[in-house]
Amino acid sequence: MLLHTAFIRTAKKKPSHLSVYDISSSKEFTYERMLIASFILSRKISAFPEAHIGIMLPTSAGCMLSILGVLMSGKIPVMLNYSTGAKENCEYGQNKCNFTTIITSKKLLEAIKMQPIKGMVYIEDMLKQVTLLDKILCALKAKLPGKMIIGSLPKKTREDTAVILFTSGSEKDPKAVELSHKNISTNLRDVHQILRISPDDIFLANLPLFHVFGLTVDMWLPICGGNTIIAHANPLDYKGICDSIRKHKVSVMVGTPTFYHGYLKKSEKGDFDTVRIAVAGADKLTRQIREEYLHMHNLEVCEGYGATETSPVISTNLPGRNKPGSVGIPLPSVSVKIVDRETSEELPRGEEGKIMVKGDNVMKGYYHDIEETSLRIHNNWYETGDMGVLDEDGYLWHRGRLKRFVKIGGEMVSLVRVETVLEKLLPEGTICCAVDIPNPVKGSEIVAVVTTEEINVRHIKKQMAKELPSLAIPKEFHVIQDIPMMSSGKVNFREVESICRDWRKKKKQGKN
Repeated sequence: MLLHTAFIRTAKKKPSHLSVYDISSSKEFTYERMLIASFILSRKISAFPEAHIGIMLPTSAGCMLSILGVLMSGKIPVMLNYSTGAKENCEYGQNKCNFTTIITSKKLLEAIKMQPIKGMVYIEDMLKQVTLLDKILCALKAKLPGKMIIGSLPKKTREDTAVILFTSGSEKDPKAVELSHKNISTNLRDVHQILRISPDDIFLANLPLFHVFGLTVDMWLPICGGNTIIAHANPLDYKGICDSIRKHKVSVMVGTPTFYHGYLKKSEKGDFDTVRIAVAGADKLTRQIREEYLHMHNLEVCEGYGATETSPVISTNLPGRNKPGSVGIPLPSVSVKIVDRETSEELPRGEEGKIMVKGDNVMKGYYHDIEETSLRIHNNWYETGDMGVLDEDGYLWHRGRLKRFVKIGGEMVSLVRVETVLEKLLPEGTICCAVDIPNPVKGSEIVAVVTTEEINVRHIKKQMAKELPSLAIPKEFHVIQDIPMMSSGKVNFREVESICRDWRKKKKQGKN
């Protein structure tokens, strides 16, 4: 299945059904209107000479239409992150994927205080240039039989690239991930099956579409299935999103734990009464968030697991099939195995090792990076870079990034485990993270960072020692009112480490 042709078939079956309600513009788009608008944009985009077209737009009907228009023109959308370092991300994407044109909007550039760069075209200007003839021709095309419409499009196969996305770069420079139509459509089929999506389900689209979690689950899943999407440009509009969930009777929502925490704090009784599926991913779902949703809203937030390279969903818990603390059972088309971190030999159930994944959802590779691709994909098995355990019931337990294990005094210490223990000892609503800082003698030592007022470090260390070996107890505690976060809701560990290194450098200079 090609993603854009699946949308066309759906639009022909349900032309008058509401496809997208765009909160930012208060505009409604039926499937037929989405189809006509995507044809119009496709005609404009076809004039650009490049094979790749950058898209830097917030979650909206305009962003979804741009993606559809690029694909219908036979080109490949490259999704650009505008949340942090937008200018650098645009230039990085242009250089990496050899394109110039970036579809964006004046409103977005104003909001993020970014000056336009070479190659940027505004979607507002593109739409102003639409003539009456364009509208008539595209409206007539939308009335043609679906097979005829699809036959008129540039020829593509399921193996062809559907999108290029960039990894978060929370640990090192972003990589350009090529996902094919087959990759994403395989994931859609599995997710649709296990979530038992019905035609009446209403989706909340709150995640940025430059992240695969948002692109696959917030856009392609509902738009290929004929569902209604309530699109929010800003996932941090916690109160507004809670109001929308209640007003529009949202039944399916996904998000990061950080966003779920924000919605929880701004929500009122009844806001989530219509939600039947709530899945958290991209980071560890804390027991506190899970329990507060159950207590306040009688809503079971289920934790899942995925990666940009796997389109993204690998496994998930479900209502009625939920082991809190785990990341659920692998999808029907996904194989997972745990291997020894040193020998790569497959380990028996219950033993911790590296998580390996195989299936049609695994990426084509990293764009123009054969070396990095070959390091991560071996005999069709993708090495996630994460550590985990498969239990006797087939549930996967995520133990953290392999890069988030540090060797101290010859022992491997999990920073995620340190955070889990510390979190239980901190005041409610506190975010914490642990990073390792180079030590000339030990090689590494752990530093904890928390978002709260000053804490009783001596007491907390004493309590942590009851559950952790002495090597794993943080040697320093620092307070940051706002821990640097990625737009996905993940902690930006690179920036936290940089801050801690600067503190240590200043401290050392102060002693001298």
